[in-house]
Amino acid sequence: MKKILLGILIVIVLIQFIRPEKNVSNESINDISTVMDIPENVQEIIKTSCADCHSNSTQYPWYSEISPVSWYLASHVNDGKKHLNFSEWATYNKNQKEHIIKDLKKELKSKEMPLNSYLWVHKEAIVSPEQYKILLDWVHTIKVN
Repeated sequence: MKKILLGILIVIVLIQFIRPEKNVSNESINDISTVMDIPENVQEIIKTSCADCHSNSTQYPWYSEISPVSWYLASHVNDGKKHLNFSEWATYNKNQKEHIIKDLKKELKSKEMPLNSYLWVHKEAIVSPEQYKILLDWVHTIKVN
């Protein structure tokens, strides 16, 4: 039994050296705000409730330094950025933007974002019904070019 516990402890220590790349960038050349005016209230909602998984600058909590939690978080962030990355909006072509806007409308109407698993530990990211309406109204104003 002691050997098994020692083996588990060694594995736990060793996996701490396997680190995913952090999603941290200060570059904003392709950010959505460079190509369109975004109302301040919309910017605040995006920053508080969306940007950790849908931009190039995640604000990491302390537990993100612990493997395998760090792997789980990296997977979620990478998946979120695949669907929408506000930091890369200017690089999307017209078809991609139209698809993203369609998905955004669907997600906002169904209130599927932010994910419940994110909200469990990020209570400040809870989006109120009024905020969903603000975001949805804003998305309806986006003109794709």
